[in-house]
Amino acid sequence: MLMASLASVPSPGSCALSSHIKSGIPPKSPFFLALATPSSSSSTTNSNKLTRRRNGNTRSPYMVPPLRSNEHNLNGDQRKQQNDNAQSAASPLNVDLMRLCEGGKLDQVLDFMVQGAAADYAVFLALLNLCENTKSLESGKRVHELLRRSPFRGDMDLNNRLMRMYGRCGSMNDARRVFDKMRERDISSWHLLIDGYSVNGLGDDGLLCFKKMKQEGIRPNGESFALVLAACARAEAVEEGFMQFESMKNEYGIVPGIEHYLGVINILGNAGHLNEAKEFIEKKPFKPTVEVWEALRNFARNHGDLDLEDHVEELLVDLDPSKAKAISDKLPLPSRKRQSAVNMLEEKNKITEYRHSITYREEANEKLKGLSGQIREAGYVPDTRYVLHDIDEEAKEKALQYHSERLAIAYGLISTPPRTTLRIIKNLRICGDCHNAIKIMSKIVGRELIVRDNKRFHHFKDGECSCGDYW
Repeated sequence: MLMASLASVPSPGSCALSSHIKSGIPPKSPFFLALATPSSSSSTTNSNKLTRRRNGNTRSPYMVPPLRSNEHNLNGDQRKQQNDNAQSAASPLNVDLMRLCEGGKLDQVLDFMVQGAAADYAVFLALLNLCENTKSLESGKRVHELLRRSPFRGDMDLNNRLMRMYGRCGSMNDARRVFDKMRERDISSWHLLIDGYSVNGLGDDGLLCFKKMKQEGIRPNGESFALVLAACARAEAVEEGFMQFESMKNEYGIVPGIEHYLGVINILGNAGHLNEAKEFIEKKPFKPTVEVWEALRNFARNHGDLDLEDHVEELLVDLDPSKAKAISDKLPLPSRKRQSAVNMLEEKNKITEYRHSITYREEANEKLKGLSGQIREAGYVPDTRYVLHDIDEEAKEKALQYHSERLAIAYGLISTPPRTTLRIIKNLRICGDCHNAIKIMSKIVGRELIVRDNKRFHHFKDGECSCGDYW
């Protein structure tokens, strides 16, 4: 199912996303979660802190007592009904915020806290996780403000989580402000900042951050170099990438792992050096894995090198025969049933859902028609290869015009003030035709259009995209 979620913000670098959207979109940076996780010793410490706080053994007055009930005498439905009734009737001072967090009631928890309900460390942690998972930047900023007023405002782990949340929501300006104000940082703090820049297409900023980290006297480890290679790929800094790869081995004595070789392949692939990437793979000191060949296959497809794509697919089948059917099915039959596209728009705390199979609001349709004409005049040519139905060219062009992310943009343009940044979230990869169209749209409408697909952020502005047209 294709799903897009859009929200508007009053200033660049910020957004408002609904906390009700359950997108479940995992960012494709393989290190974003791992690098935010403390070391084993740190994890034990954090676990002990959580245990003390949950047991009430804490210096903070922000502990919330749990609700009491005769649950042992109730069946499951009765217990749930009693809990729901108790929560709705409870005063802000005796609600069980953690239970509400576990139920995904993000807005309800925040409303109770604004009314005076106290939150402990675990509740703040749960709230940040909810904001991160739902890509709800507006709610995340509310949590940030509440955290700033709490006894935990200086907690390094919570501030790291806060940075990660901002990065996941595409607001690196906010993430950087949190980082700059932290009195205490660890290597994970730097990792989160570097990775956030890379995921948001700001590879050059990630490289500057890595340089600053070393100047601060923090010795990089294997994870650091995996991240800096990703930043080089985003910045298409090929020479810098190879320099960092060699520095890792020769200066720091770190043995490259599969993630580092993939990092170099991504650098070469993003820059279009496909033959060099293939040679690099073949010279690796260990046998290439399916993951490695798939990375090269994807770059060959993006760059239109059909011969290399076919060759790599043959290698993939040799390595994993189960890939044969998937490769043969890469162009689905026209009769295959496909899931309908879904677009979700948040405006003033209201969620509106649109589907490709139903009638959209007339004003959004009219806006999109006008915008489609404008981008054609500006040089846009529909790429009908992305329409797999067996229909004529005119019908294919019309189908492309009504892709859900374009409808989200059209409705956002008529429902928000001029020059407002628009933010879209979808759980599938943005198609190449929409990518080209939205680049031109951003220049015509004079706005930044931020699209988060299932792989990365695309910041469209003035006719350009932060991904450099390779993603």
